[in-house]
Amino acid sequence: MQKDGFDNDQYLQEQSAAILERAAAFGDKLYLEFGGKLGFDYHAARVLPGYDPNVKLKLLQHLKDKIDIVI
Repeated sequence: MQKDGFDNDQYLQEQSAAILERAAAFGDKLYLEFGGKLGFDYHAARVLPGYDPNVKLKLLQHLKDKIDIVI
């Protein structure tokens, strides 16, 4: 049975892989800018069923050993 809605685990896997791949292509230096809210994005959660309002923060936590963060 197919699961309806946003898949947060798939988002984390695919975004992590894409970010690390892009960083490798640029000599392990990649500057990213996140659109929308970084955390507590309840608008996206209302628009995308199943979306975790803190999935972007979880993405950064997932990559924490491989990245430096500047806010």
